[in-house]
Amino acid sequence: MIENKIIFTGPVGVGKTTAIAALSDDPPIQTDASASDMTAVRKGYTTVAMDYGVIRLDENTKIHLYGTPGQERFDFMWGILSKGSMGLILLLDNTRANPLKDLQFFLDSFRDLLDDAPVVVGVTKLDLQNQPGVEVYQQYLAKHGLNVPVFEVDARNEDDVKQLVMAMLYSIDPGLEG
Repeated sequence: MIENKIIFTGPVGVGKTTAIAALSDDPPIQTDASASDMTAVRKGYTTVAMDYGVIRLDENTKIHLYGTPGQERFDFMWGILSKGSMGLILLLDNTRANPLKDLQFFLDSFRDLLDDAPVVVGVTKLDLQNQPGVEVYQQYLAKHGLNVPVFEVDARNEDDVKQLVMAMLYSIDPGLEG
């Protein structure tokens, strides 16, 4: 059995839980609790440990999908979940006050993983706030020496989330068939 792991991360309310639910072959496991801090302004429940889903590519190959909690106070889970991951999908919420600052924060927070694994960026809620656009994220990453795929995504849309996963897999093995 070949088993792989992909991590979904990003700030609170960006769509990590939703993205995993859109892809998972089984109902995802979620560790949501009532939000009790500033998070309650954005949403009533928040992930406190992880979200988990699985994609079965065939009878011998699984991809495990882990979503991290978005709150920094649960950052101890980030390192635990990242161990053995083949890559990182970073979701950014374009309606937040400074999504480029979020981008840098999560790149810094997952630096150890990114030394060995690729990252793909998905920008959510561009329909609600169209600036900065995808090209601004690409320019920011290039300015920091990173050649990272960036996509506009709706975390509820299975095809959008699949596009992120496929981009990550192509980053690992450019010869993959679609």
